[in-house]
Amino acid sequence: MRDWWRCRRAALRDLAERRHKEGPSGLSLLPWLLMGLGALSHLVSGEAPNPWLGGLGLLAFNTLYIAIVLRAFDEHRRENATTWWLLAALGALTFALAIGYGREWLLLFPLLGLAVGAIVRGAVRLRLIVFPLVLAVGVVTLWRDGWDSFGIVYGTFISIMVTAAILTLNSTVEELRATQEELARTAVEKERLRFSRDLHDLLGHTLSVIVVKAEAARRLAPRDLEAALTQLSDIESVGRQALTEIREAVTGYREGSLTTELDRARDALSSAGIEPVVLQSGPPLEPQTEALLSWVVRESATNAVRHSGATRCELELGGTPDRVRLTITDNGRGPGGTEPGAPGSGLKGLTERLTAAGGTLTSGPGPRGGFRVTAELPVEELAQG
Repeated sequence: MRDWWRCRRAALRDLAERRHKEGPSGLSLLPWLLMGLGALSHLVSGEAPNPWLGGLGLLAFNTLYIAIVLRAFDEHRRENATTWWLLAALGALTFALAIGYGREWLLLFPLLGLAVGAIVRGAVRLRLIVFPLVLAVGVVTLWRDGWDSFGIVYGTFISIMVTAAILTLNSTVEELRATQEELARTAVEKERLRFSRDLHDLLGHTLSVIVVKAEAARRLAPRDLEAALTQLSDIESVGRQALTEIREAVTGYREGSLTTELDRARDALSSAGIEPVVLQSGPPLEPQTEALLSWVVRESATNAVRHSGATRCELELGGTPDRVRLTITDNGRGPGGTEPGAPGSGLKGLTERLTAAGGTLTSGPGPRGGFRVTAELPVEELAQG
């Protein structure tokens, strides 16, 4: 029994949420047709002249009203020419019935106001339609029933304005909700992109270092067990550090230390048989600048180890108080010797990151062969941000 009540409450909650998301529909305006019961009573009582003609007119009025309010909540159908012709026909029929019968039939005017308010959107359209319509309703009402029915004129005006205001507000809320959902999707996509970039850069570098050190340990094991064990210890340290960095990348709090990254790059290059040359100058850097340049060092060192076949790699950090420049140059095979597509995704991600921060990243053949990566960042902009 508890499960049944729990399922029932969940179903009712889902129904309420679905209705809230869907918003109002044409069905919400159909109960107002009960205002036409006065006209129907006038026909049934036999007081109305030409009752068959009046009955057909009332049937046509209800049919047109239902068709219009059901089309009013579909933007494409609402702006369709057919809808406006139906509304014009409803207006002409309402005035004809009110002029011909008067009395209870004047209550059809507020219903006409509901239909007009459901279709007409925008201040300009409302001004062009509402005031002439309300004026005509006032003339007919005063002529057929005097000042006693002036409330019908007011009711017609309120029906138009309130309906138009509520439905316009509902459309605005729907647009805001759609915009909010789009912003949420964009935020999720950006976070997914950030995580994929971090994961690519972290794992690409770490696995490359592990492979290089494992190869070194395999070569050293037969002749120098102590050196091989040192390489294995380094593999363990790199793996532990990678786990920490991956956790930090998942939570979005990772800020790379450029000095630490340069030391790791020097170690990875040395293990791969590449002579590292690190030249560092210039003022202290902001944490954001260091983090971005750390990614550049990591990716460039990884590509040098994996693809370059170089014997020397130079990492030079310098610049001016306004801009910082990091240049990584190797004497390897150059772009033509890299594996197809291997370093492309990492450098592309770095280019996007630096561009978003107001910087640039260029890569290509070095001046004396090999491969060069140059990253520049505006120090002042990042310091202020």
